[in-house]
Amino acid sequence: MKNSLTMGRNVIRMEADALTDLAQRLDDRFCQAVDLMRDALARKSKIVIVGVGKSGNIGHKIAATLNSTGATCVVLHSQNALHGDLGVIADGDIAIAMSYSGETPELLLLLPHLKRVCSGLIAITGNPSSTLAEHADILLDTSVQREACPLNLAPTSSSTAMLVMGDALAMALLDARGFTEEDFAKYHPGGSLGRALLTKVADIMRTGTAMATAPQNATVASVLLAMTHARSGACVILADDGNLAGVFTHGDFVRAFQREPLLAERAVADFMTRNPITVMASALAVQAVNMIGSHRIDDVVVLGDDHRPVGLVDTQDLARLRLV
Repeated sequence: MKNSLTMGRNVIRMEADALTDLAQRLDDRFCQAVDLMRDALARKSKIVIVGVGKSGNIGHKIAATLNSTGATCVVLHSQNALHGDLGVIADGDIAIAMSYSGETPELLLLLPHLKRVCSGLIAITGNPSSTLAEHADILLDTSVQREACPLNLAPTSSSTAMLVMGDALAMALLDARGFTEEDFAKYHPGGSLGRALLTKVADIMRTGTAMATAPQNATVASVLLAMTHARSGACVILADDGNLAGVFTHGDFVRAFQREPLLAERAVADFMTRNPITVMASALAVQAVNMIGSHRIDDVVVLGDDHRPVGLVDTQDLARLRLV
């Protein structure tokens, strides 16, 4: 057990050291690769990742990351490409060829076609002197001092370096294209983030009988009754002109009761929270989610365009709506 723990920690440290070296080696060629990919996407071309074995497996993950961030990408298996799948590549596409040795036979056989059809070839390899590196337009060096494998044989540090290089390219490309949270949500509509980013506050807020409201001269007892009827943990307190005066929550009641047990007939204005956290009904639901989390509150008052209260977002509704 102890030896396994030591081995696990050593592997993680060795791979972390390899990534530190990788970060320090990045240079202008990385920026050129990002620009090449961005330009291809701007003209509606795509990114084609080519690899074999472990490199091919990592290529699938990189392609998934690129696609999830709106960068059209396909994976072409070198062996399949030699038997009819070359049709996936179109004029103007960008190719990313992945091979740690840079001498993978199946990949080298594809180089003439990639160079002829694609508008750019990016090589991700651990061998800067390889045939692949020699024919690439841009070389991204992912060499490592040694594998984390105790035999220095199984691809470990090298495959991690390739994976992280792909992540770095995808995130730099995302930033260069001005990709936003809203853009991300379009490609993840089924996830909680997608729902939060594509949903408006007005779609999730409590209104009507589900929203407890009371004038500021109402008694604490009547406000508690309104909260009970609405099954809400908060009541929006209104000023005489209908504008927001404050909010009274179960938490406010508990704190006030500890100070003054006979508060039932007192005006709620004496105990409410003035200037509560609010959100506009037209805002994205994710803003309400973030407010609840950052301010550590259970309810957010929703305002309409005239800045009058129109609803309430209750934290217990977020899980039911699968927004968290």
